[in-house]
Amino acid sequence: MTQAKLIDGNAFSATLRDQIAARVHEIREVNRVVPGLAVVLVGEDPASQVYVRNKNKRATECGMTSFEHVLPIDTTEKHLLNLIEGLNDDPAVHGILVQLPLPRHIDAQKVIEAIRPDKDVDGFHPWNVGKLAAGGIGLIPCTPLGSLMLLRDQLGSLSGMKAVVVGRSNIVGKPMAHLLIRENCTVTVAHSQTRDLPGEVRGADIVIAAVGKPGMIRGDWIKPGAAVIDVGINRVTLPDGKSRLVGDVAFDEAVAVAGAITPVPGGVGPMTIACLLRNTLTAAARLHCLDIPEAHPWA
Repeated sequence: MTQAKLIDGNAFSATLRDQIAARVHEIREVNRVVPGLAVVLVGEDPASQVYVRNKNKRATECGMTSFEHVLPIDTTEKHLLNLIEGLNDDPAVHGILVQLPLPRHIDAQKVIEAIRPDKDVDGFHPWNVGKLAAGGIGLIPCTPLGSLMLLRDQLGSLSGMKAVVVGRSNIVGKPMAHLLIRENCTVTVAHSQTRDLPGEVRGADIVIAAVGKPGMIRGDWIKPGAAVIDVGINRVTLPDGKSRLVGDVAFDEAVAVAGAITPVPGGVGPMTIACLLRNTLTAAARLHCLDIPEAHPWA
């Protein structure tokens, strides 16, 4: 039985980071501009700490300035908003990311909206959300952007293809659908209330799984030869008591049917951080009126 081609997010993201590093070096030498990324973490969640550490490490490796702000879990909302206001006004900071989730006593939406839209490298501010929905130029959420890059690298033109996005979150599902519409796909957004979810998925040339439920998308739901992008990252406990990361797609089943598929881990995950760096470069270029090809969303 022929197996699907594995879409290697590690390799693609490494190439993308090399391109970003080259552009950062160029604007440092020619324009004396050093892109700066500020990452804010509230609390001591172990997974968030790892993410923040990796983001700062990758930013430094690309020649950017990394600003790390780790705040105690009892930090007040007012204190966090004051910090963001200072970062908004800091000319050395071109990108601001507040690690989610936040403690319950802090209104996450209020925090997101406090970040200047042109420094919102997560792409979550309503201004950037609206730009994406309306077909304008803003900062694009990192995971959907990375997923699109992998698809375009694998398939070339996506025009005319039928795409099903399983999941309707503001972070992945909705922006992914808007990006695919821009690529001239025919897009269906499915979710837990979809009446015939397997039937919707079976008709798709492209499947984006972003529901946060391990193995929810079964192999017999996949159209033979379809491209499958698995955004899910779920930690499951094995019978021997150990744990491992799995996606939202039943990988062992789907790999025997799909034409191409992202593994978990090693698929979309590495692209998220690479696209965060790309957004930071984009923000720096726009703030300093620099014309850098990689800083444009459709380069």
